[in-house]
Amino acid sequence: MSASAAQAPVLQYDTQGLDKETLLRLHRNLVLPRLIEEKMLILLRQGKVSKWFSGIGQEAISVGTVCALEQESLLFPLHRNLGLFTGRGMDLARLFAQLQGKKSGFSKGRERSFHFGALEYGIVGMISHLGPQLALACGAALASVLDGKPEPAVAFTGDGGTSEGDFHEALNVASVWSLPVIFIIENNGYGLSTPVNEQYRCATLADRAVGYGMEAEILDGNNILDVYRRIRYWNEEMRSNPRPVLLEMRTFRMRGHEEASGVKYVPTELFDEWAPKDPVVNFENFLLAEGILTEQAVAAVRAACKEEIEAAIAVAFPEAEPEYDLAEELADLYAPSPASVTEGVAPAADAPVQELRLVDAIQDGLRESMRRHPGLVLMGQDIAGYGGVFKVTEGFVDEFGTGRVRNTPLCESAIVGTALGLSIKGRKAMMEMQFADFVTVGFNQIVNNLAKLHWRWGANADVVVRMPTGAGVGAGPFHSQSNEAWFFHTPGLKVVYPSNPYDAKGLLMASFDDPNPVVFFEHKALYRSVSGQVPQGYYTVPLGKAATARPGTDAVVITYGAAVHWALEAAEKLSQEGTGEVEVLDLRTLLPWDQEAVAAAVQRCNKVLVLHEDTLTGGIGAEIAAWISEHCFAHLDAPVLREGAYDTPVPFAPSLEKAYLSKGRVEGRMRELLGW
Repeated sequence: MSASAAQAPVLQYDTQGLDKETLLRLHRNLVLPRLIEEKMLILLRQGKVSKWFSGIGQEAISVGTVCALEQESLLFPLHRNLGLFTGRGMDLARLFAQLQGKKSGFSKGRERSFHFGALEYGIVGMISHLGPQLALACGAALASVLDGKPEPAVAFTGDGGTSEGDFHEALNVASVWSLPVIFIIENNGYGLSTPVNEQYRCATLADRAVGYGMEAEILDGNNILDVYRRIRYWNEEMRSNPRPVLLEMRTFRMRGHEEASGVKYVPTELFDEWAPKDPVVNFENFLLAEGILTEQAVAAVRAACKEEIEAAIAVAFPEAEPEYDLAEELADLYAPSPASVTEGVAPAADAPVQELRLVDAIQDGLRESMRRHPGLVLMGQDIAGYGGVFKVTEGFVDEFGTGRVRNTPLCESAIVGTALGLSIKGRKAMMEMQFADFVTVGFNQIVNNLAKLHWRWGANADVVVRMPTGAGVGAGPFHSQSNEAWFFHTPGLKVVYPSNPYDAKGLLMASFDDPNPVVFFEHKALYRSVSGQVPQGYYTVPLGKAATARPGTDAVVITYGAAVHWALEAAEKLSQEGTGEVEVLDLRTLLPWDQEAVAAAVQRCNKVLVLHEDTLTGGIGAEIAAWISEHCFAHLDAPVLREGAYDTPVPFAPSLEKAYLSKGRVEGRMRELLGW
């Protein structure tokens, strides 16, 4: 077929301002992912690929976007954005190894398909939940603004994903903070099998931008030149005038959500309508008709792409299945921590010492960390001028400014995600949950994004989440919960819970030195009721190390947080009356917890009570008690006892709350233990 005989394109292309080199680059970048898709569908039918999320018919969105951006702009893709990966020049052998779950892929076989990131290519991996990556783009964009070099971050979502709360939270944060984020909705008509008329009622998804004071555009997502031109415009515009934009790109998914789901739920007439709008065929026919391409050139491009694909498959597919290596899995769970985190740093010998309450020590540690880490950004509700509801950050704006001490909208999920985005761009970030109870609305970001990121594909999640927690202040069931056990069960997190001012400051500074995600619990009832001697200046208390709060020989209470003080009070009473000498071991870090210190305490004392404020069933004490029974049984002279709160929500009335908590039962349980 000659160029003059090429089929006329259905789509209308405007090449004004685009040179031939750009047009040919766009063409090749369109062809490569299409040919990869066609090859993968063959391999899928042959049983050589386990699953495939096809982007056939949608390639112009990814390719037009990636070709219009600078290489350093971060991309936050979804399932159907193969063109982003190939457009960034990703090594195909390694990409195919990733898709096969092989060791040489980007996640060592730990992730499937496109659930991975590769920062060397500027790509941040998604998780299966469709909304969280949008807030990460906010964090990346914020980092560029704080650095004085605004740079757009590009986040993709589907039409179905716009129903997620994370979508709305991310748009609101980006708009309120004027962040250079390009939010792209790939509106292909279906969220798996759910059509758009069952997803939203607004006339267009672009209309949703109005509620956030944000500009929006509707684009033909199959027209690569329209996509390229508008992304290029926003790429340049945001660098001089940072602000977000919402781009609804209309397209159609020519295959199923994934191949196994099929397309029986899609009316045939939709395929008839969209098939002539194929973005690859149309653009190629246009270039042929315009004489920019020849048949020979098309054949050469396709042959070169196929050769590249086959060569990569020849490398990736014969690779053996990965073998499970427990030591490697555990080693990759956390990023390497500096000695200040693992061993601790003593205060300067001449450091002045002052009497501080727990809340003051936390404030002091936070201020020292802000000075030590110039890239550290603090975020939370009311933490700027107001200083937070507990006044921990009071006065911080005066020293560090509103860029680094930021009031946030009430959107916990988006702010945790923004913190992670800051980390991906090399900054440290802290988010203050106003109350630990409110973490439920940011839970997904913590347990699925923060916790798994480094293990998945090697990026650091350098984030501290501060959690004012605990009962005893008459705050009722939604401001008094002890929820540390939720995070204790999540590999990849570190969970810290100090009981005294010295440890609180040192543990907090160690948490900020650590490149790993830390959930840092601060007991509200201890804020202003407990004080102690705290050195000025920098020092750290090592994470993962317990401390003996009181020596003893007859029994040991293993505990943390406010319960340390309950145990100390009861132990002192029993000592004074001559009943026995009870040791109190303060865990300080709950994940990873100090098994060596626990084993040594059991060997010294032979009788054990595990105590916590949290409800008894499913609490951290259950794990520790089980571990002691399994690993230290020969040293026990009595059953391992546990004590915790009753298995109900936290009541409001002081009399009810007092009875609910285990404080009043600690002494009795100690006597029971000593009586064995």
